[in-house]
Amino acid sequence: MSQPNTSPPSQQGQQAIDMSQFFQVFFEETGEHLSAMESLLLAVDPADPGDEELNAIFRSAHSIKGGSSTFGFKDMSELTHEAETLLDRVRKRELPLTIPMVDALLEAGDVLRAQLARHKGEAGDEVDAAPVVARLNSLTREPAQAPVAVDTDTGWGLFADEAPAAPAADPGYGFFDAEPMSAPPAKPAAQPPEWGRRTTDHPDVIVAAAGRRGNDKQVVSPNGDSSSIRVGVDKVDQLINLVGELVITQAMLAQRAGRLEAEGVSELSVGMADLERNTRDLQEAVMSIRMMPMSFVFNRFPRMLRDLAAKLGKQVELKTVGDQTELDKGVIEKITDPMNHLVRNSVDHGIEMPEARLAAGKPAHGTLTLRAYHQGGNIVIEVADDGKGLDRDRILAKAVERGLPVAPDISDQEVWQLIFEPGFSTADKVTDVSGRGVGMDVVKKNILALGGSVELDSSTGHGTRVVVRLPLTLAIMDGMSVAVRGDTYIVPLASVVELLHPGSRDIKTVSGQGRVVEVRSEYLPVVSLSEVFGGHGKAIAEKDSIMVIVEVEGAKTALLVDELVGQHQVVVKSIEANYRRIQGVSGATIMGDGTVALIMDVAALVRLARH
Repeated sequence: MSQPNTSPPSQQGQQAIDMSQFFQVFFEETGEHLSAMESLLLAVDPADPGDEELNAIFRSAHSIKGGSSTFGFKDMSELTHEAETLLDRVRKRELPLTIPMVDALLEAGDVLRAQLARHKGEAGDEVDAAPVVARLNSLTREPAQAPVAVDTDTGWGLFADEAPAAPAADPGYGFFDAEPMSAPPAKPAAQPPEWGRRTTDHPDVIVAAAGRRGNDKQVVSPNGDSSSIRVGVDKVDQLINLVGELVITQAMLAQRAGRLEAEGVSELSVGMADLERNTRDLQEAVMSIRMMPMSFVFNRFPRMLRDLAAKLGKQVELKTVGDQTELDKGVIEKITDPMNHLVRNSVDHGIEMPEARLAAGKPAHGTLTLRAYHQGGNIVIEVADDGKGLDRDRILAKAVERGLPVAPDISDQEVWQLIFEPGFSTADKVTDVSGRGVGMDVVKKNILALGGSVELDSSTGHGTRVVVRLPLTLAIMDGMSVAVRGDTYIVPLASVVELLHPGSRDIKTVSGQGRVVEVRSEYLPVVSLSEVFGGHGKAIAEKDSIMVIVEVEGAKTALLVDELVGQHQVVVKSIEANYRRIQGVSGATIMGDGTVALIMDVAALVRLARH
């Protein structure tokens, strides 16, 4: 990996101040400005841009230019100078904002991101900025134009030529002027529901306005009077780890205090109750620091959708609901890639071409909806489109062609699950968008690795909906502790449906297919955990065991355990990092008595029962 290109001009050796200590702040703030500029460009209406919007876009470019000039990143400052010059003429109304200008500015943002990544030392090829610079320069020197009538149904009007206006003089780098480098972008004016109407450059693209970036915790005012500060993620992780250890210590003390109280020493009970309450409050407060809004995931899609729809010749409107719903940073980082696959699949396979939609009695533009909300201890993320839906017959034909064991009378839900098989694709040809059968199986694998589940529902002619359920955090979870042959295991509480006593229930053996038990007229596969995990203790009779009904991916399974111990909030520890991978186990935790309890991988146990 290349080293950060942090060498300012040749006079660096003569500088009295070591500027390298400020590099990280510059990198972070520049990334924020680039994101803000892209969101504002996607949200602005070229037919009627507001002054506040144009000024906010200009300020972002101005701040990037000033910072990169100060730190000696000449490639970034030169490119941003051209973008700033164009924006300056537009905001002064010397040039009307056009779609080609928006496209060029978005492309400049992509190049700036690549340049920033190289200066940070991240791997990547060098990007040639010359074509983008030339394009911006050409647009800046276009003659001033007067708008003609606009047809709001077919697109924006063209413009009549006028005398050219002189380019605005370079206002300077402005790093220390009245507009500070990190001035936050102004809030965009209210926007119409759609990003834009049909245009001559991209006649088939309709994208909803992008929302504002939602994490105020990480935005720091340059004048120092902000109510928030920038803190490294490693420090937050260390704090969360220490709170986790505190939770374990508190559980140990509570267990020992319980034994003392049983012996007649009850003075500790009030203090232990206060300690437990304060520990829980501290734990929740610290965990909230890592919580980030789903807008951090959703805000990347307006741009991607715009480019993808233009490439496919489709019209797409993006709607987001619940983008302020919060999720743990670690989960957000891991869910971004699966969400990319789901969105691309919806646009490519789900939403039809405009002609096909009109022929089916639908609007020419399709709608893709991203929705996030809390449900119990989980977050639910939905990706829904109003396209053609899944083709049951085509999926079955492809499954037979690939040699997958399927029966013609299987349920729709079982048919939809086939698309999660590795290498499965119904595309007729391979393109740079899809068709290689790599995507949905990766989506499912990554979501299961997070302790979540994915469900798919589709209606022919009406659309498809993918529902992803994830734990709010990977650090702490609610669990039910059970005993199996003398050892303690944790079953994630989110997967538990109910508890039953087998009693006289008849557990039947199906030849070559394992065992099943009837629960409310439904036959569930049975998994004996004493057979799966073994143990040093003696196995008890099945009639004396406890049956834990769990549900994952819409499938229920009955787990046989020896004893129900209790319900706890447990601190999740990685077992692979400290030992090795164990089948049917997703992690470990430390109990109040100091013993280690393994956390069950319920999804793996359900798959074991089904296969």
